[in-house]
Amino acid sequence: MGGADGSPGGVGASSGGVGSSSDGVGASSGGAGASSGGAGASSGGVDGSCFRTRDVDEAREELDARYYANRMDVVDRERRPFAARFDTVALGPLVIGDLSCGADVRMSFGELGAYHLNAPLSGRMEMRQGGSPIVATTGQALLLDPAGDTYLDRWTGDCRTLSVKVGAAELRDRLEQLIGRAPQGPLVFAPGLDITRGPGLSWVRFARQVAAEALAGEGLARHELVARPLQEALLNGLLLAAEHPWREALAHPGEPRRPAPVKRAMDAVRERPEHPFTTTELATLARVSVRRLQESFREYVGMSPMAYVREVRLDRVREELRAAAPDEASVSEVAWRWGFAHQGRFAARYREKFGESPSATLRGGR
Repeated sequence: MGGADGSPGGVGASSGGVGSSSDGVGASSGGAGASSGGAGASSGGVDGSCFRTRDVDEAREELDARYYANRMDVVDRERRPFAARFDTVALGPLVIGDLSCGADVRMSFGELGAYHLNAPLSGRMEMRQGGSPIVATTGQALLLDPAGDTYLDRWTGDCRTLSVKVGAAELRDRLEQLIGRAPQGPLVFAPGLDITRGPGLSWVRFARQVAAEALAGEGLARHELVARPLQEALLNGLLLAAEHPWREALAHPGEPRRPAPVKRAMDAVRERPEHPFTTTELATLARVSVRRLQESFREYVGMSPMAYVREVRLDRVREELRAAAPDEASVSEVAWRWGFAHQGRFAARYREKFGESPSATLRGGR
């Protein structure tokens, strides 16, 4: 089966940036220092960058700003000169990048706090996250979880990779909307994704094309009316392409959708999670009786309205803990602010949902 560019055996690289021309979109020629070009942020939440440098510290800082805090070391500078080319575009909850370093590199991260996909267009990446080493090649992409320290033991000098960061809360919310109920437990993906054929190959091609359009200064993908549906389509596509416990549920689009009253109540909670909602108030907003709302929530969401409020607030607690500095915030203060007065029950539910303790999230934040 041909690759994304028609080459045999996987997602082969064309000569350009993220689906772009030979120089990258808006890129300047890389000198000894850093250079960047391309389009900046637009009103639709699209932020593009074409970055070139031969300085390792500058490259590390760029990846820190666009993706995650990291440590980067060149393994064999004599064999290949270091020359980083990072074409990235931030598109709502996603960051899509076409990345290469020119020389063999190793990196280490803490917990990512987001889902991350590496799909080499050439070369290979040898990584670890929790368990055994895993390898990304032009035939198999790697999908990493938000939790767990992450190590890139070898990013080969000939490796150019499609590197996609996906917001964890946004992907989980999208899954919830698609299956019609809140998923119980953490959303965990199989680490390997076949990108030689089928949905995996299709998703990689789609992501590259979206990024190329978003990096183009006058591209329609930069307009909010186009950007938001594209973001949603990328999230939908990843959930359909990758292996996870709810993939089978997504294969049955004919299943009942949530009725309008349930959706009205859920939208109200997501828009104002800090508000002290009651079941009666939510029923009023949904324009149904309390009993009808409770029955509908149990049928279509799998929990009571107030349990749903707590789930949304748990997501907000996680977001706040990840963004906080460990020496400037405490778990108990954040939990209390979001309405969790019983610390023991809060910590147990948090661990059940996210697979780690609240304090671990705070320590792993940036």
